[in-house]
Amino acid sequence: MKIGIDLDGVVFDSEKEFRVYSELYDMIDLKQNSKENNKELRFQDRFKWTDEQIEEFLKKYHRKIDEEASYMPGAKEVLHMLKNDGHELILVTARGGWNKEMIEITKNRFKNEDMDIFDKCYWACEDKAEACVKEKIDIMIDDSYAKCKKISESKIKTIYLKDAPSYEMEENEYVKTLYNWGEIYRYITEINNKMDKE
Repeated sequence: MKIGIDLDGVVFDSEKEFRVYSELYDMIDLKQNSKENNKELRFQDRFKWTDEQIEEFLKKYHRKIDEEASYMPGAKEVLHMLKNDGHELILVTARGGWNKEMIEITKNRFKNEDMDIFDKCYWACEDKAEACVKEKIDIMIDDSYAKCKKISESKIKTIYLKDAPSYEMEENEYVKTLYNWGEIYRYITEINNKMDKE
């Protein structure tokens, strides 16, 4: 199967770091409490910040978070297992959209950490549904409610990896909410086994 994989909040635990540092930035640097909606995934949508404040936050924390975020528990192991099981792994990420140099930094990190396992990469990808359709992805894994909704509406099986306060997703034949990489491996293996029997 072709498996599409988001990066931040799916492979890397960067979304939690963004949550931590955005809280600290809002409270300590801006000396305010401007949180509007904690269910929003992007910090830009959680806080009522000006464009200048968003830019300042990104300059202060974005590179640090992208370079230092740890892997989601089990992500490295399960991705290697999926690769060994014969699946094609396609990275579909928005990373690199704000800062192009993060693409090379991430590629080098993957090389150094035995994670240079992706068959194809879509960096700075704004329309993930379009990329999934183009690549004929069988299953896409993402942590964004909005992106999962759009991808599943394109009739592509989608795993909504829910790991933080966020919106509830109504499941159907194209979207499944899961909470960790162990569940992801079980779900993909069950689908693959079912396809092999058909």
